[in-house]
Amino acid sequence: MDNRTRRDLGLAYIADNAVQNEMKATQKLLYAFNHTDAEQTDQLTSLAYRIIGKAGKGLYIIPPFHCDYGTHISVGSHLFINYNCTILDVASVEIGNHVLLAPNVAIYTAGHPIHPAARRSQYEYGIPVKIGDDVWIGGSAVVLPGVTIGSGSVIGAGSVVTHDIPDNVVAAGNPCRVLRPITEDDKRFYYRDKKFDPEAWAAVCPE
Repeated sequence: MDNRTRRDLGLAYIADNAVQNEMKATQKLLYAFNHTDAEQTDQLTSLAYRIIGKAGKGLYIIPPFHCDYGTHISVGSHLFINYNCTILDVASVEIGNHVLLAPNVAIYTAGHPIHPAARRSQYEYGIPVKIGDDVWIGGSAVVLPGVTIGSGSVIGAGSVVTHDIPDNVVAAGNPCRVLRPITEDDKRFYYRDKKFDPEAWAAVCPE
């Protein structure tokens, strides 16, 4: 069995020439994207849709952006990715609708064996990551292989997400843990104890 097939079946695989050539094609697109002038918005949008394997409307990525293949990333509508995000998409990365990724967020499906003898074999692996709808992942958070983050949840800045996070919670820390549920009362606040003014509130909660 060739290594690309092994990778796509979720088996341990070696990043041989065929695997690396697939990655190099993506690196060319990433280089073009990351070196395009910010005012060339149409070009940036076109390149973003070429990089990401499957994307709904409203995809917006601020360069620089980094990934392994791009083709293993599937996203819904209105995904916003801020500066310097990295997605190692050896396995599939599924992201829902209306998701926000803050600067320096890293999503890793890739990994290496723990034992040094096993690592010397050059075998590595990828385990899928899934992120639900309406998720906000804070700056410099790291999402590790195999994690699912439930819809509506917020991941605090600097967190290391090692296990699944349920729907509609605030979670943070290293390792990331649930701090509290998100409730209807949270709707009135834009930051901690700061409430929306009447004009903004009318947009947040129109009659």
